[in-house]
Amino acid sequence: MSDLLARGPVVLDGAMGTELDARGVDTHNALWSALALTAVPEVVCAVHTDYLDAGARVITTNTYQATLPGLRQAGHDTVGARDVIAAGARLANDAARCFEREHPEEPVLVAGGIGPYGAYLADGSEYTGAYDVDVSEGSGFQEVHLPRIEVLVREEVDLFALETLPRLNEAQALVTMVKGLSPQAECWVSFQVRPDGVRLADGTPLVEAAAWAAGEEAVVAVGVNCVAPDVVGRALPVLREVTAKPLVAYPNSGDIYDPGTKTWKAGDEGGGFTALAPSWIAAGVRLIGGCCRTRPAQIREIAHAVRT
Repeated sequence: MSDLLARGPVVLDGAMGTELDARGVDTHNALWSALALTAVPEVVCAVHTDYLDAGARVITTNTYQATLPGLRQAGHDTVGARDVIAAGARLANDAARCFEREHPEEPVLVAGGIGPYGAYLADGSEYTGAYDVDVSEGSGFQEVHLPRIEVLVREEVDLFALETLPRLNEAQALVTMVKGLSPQAECWVSFQVRPDGVRLADGTPLVEAAAWAAGEEAVVAVGVNCVAPDVVGRALPVLREVTAKPLVAYPNSGDIYDPGTKTWKAGDEGGGFTALAPSWIAAGVRLIGGCCRTRPAQIREIAHAVRT
């Protein structure tokens, strides 16, 4: 990762679920975008490819919602569930290697996407952190996270994206799991924060989370994701106050999500998603992309901002 960062700010991809919806793939189910890994894998690969063509040089596996318990509840046995998670890594790797063959001067990294426990609960708690973090063996928390990390390590992803995390202790537990399975692995950690940009969703001060990340060798970048674009600007000074590590930011489009109805409504984008990108880069963001409701068009604009 350090070699890629040495070239300058690195462009991440955008939303997977949004793009699947736009292509007529039904994501309105408990597995969300992960259902496409078995239903329409060729579309998942095509989405990865479109983000690479738009300028992304790190793509994230479609495994945010792919968990062993969730896949078993959907009818897969344990072996089959692990195969689905592996498919998420393989599709991203296939897209990355194909792009590199056509553009040998443009290296691509694949990040193993790890969403929070609240995403598995599918009750909106990834935006509040209103759940317990139980790291004991055999706990539901461990059953959601550990097998997915095991599979992604086996599939040799380049690094891990520990994302949309509303709790510091969940981030700490995930980094411990990653290091336990792959001691040399790198990851970025991106938190879900409140609109003030100074506290995580569960109320933990962001400065506390950033200070932990600053001292954690496995964490190569720290930041925020799936927040409104204007929240990024409020969070970045808090992060920079306590860490010199690269910062990561990939907000949503600015639309507002209702976890009760699981629907989005148009929001006020303020200065505009891509218009704010140069200010984020000036504030220390070195991994920059989009989350929910962003598409290749926005990633192309961000790539242009990075180049200029």
